[in-house]
Amino acid sequence: MSLWPQLAASAALVGVNATIHAVGVVIITRTLHLDGDKLRAHRVDHSAVALSVVMALMLFALHIIEIMIFAGFYLAVGAIDALEPALFYSASAYTTLGTPGPNFPHDWRLVGAIEGLVGFLLIGWSTGVFISDMNKLLRE
Repeated sequence: MSLWPQLAASAALVGVNATIHAVGVVIITRTLHLDGDKLRAHRVDHSAVALSVVMALMLFALHIIEIMIFAGFYLAVGAIDALEPALFYSASAYTTLGTPGPNFPHDWRLVGAIEGLVGFLLIGWSTGVFISDMNKLLRE
């Protein structure tokens, strides 16, 4: 596979995942009523712990969706032929390795490497949102 189809696919996947992440963060923030004034007025008790857990789980689910989008791409282009290995390679690239592993098809390895960058940035984005909101809840 030449460079250009990999770059085009990567750009599309970056755009889709960044959009999904932005929309997801807005939905999570609005669903949980995480605006600054309400968080600052919130008491630190068991409901604050529950709010933290629910927010973390919702952000986790958002990342699972993004991993599944990359896995679906790998399945659609025939890079991987079954769901479990596609999810494994996608999760590996998205979370830690930066590459989808040594057995990943050479034709799509650049997409796998870019998935590592996407995961790094989107996990950082979630971390920033989570810390910002929890700081308002717990410190102010």
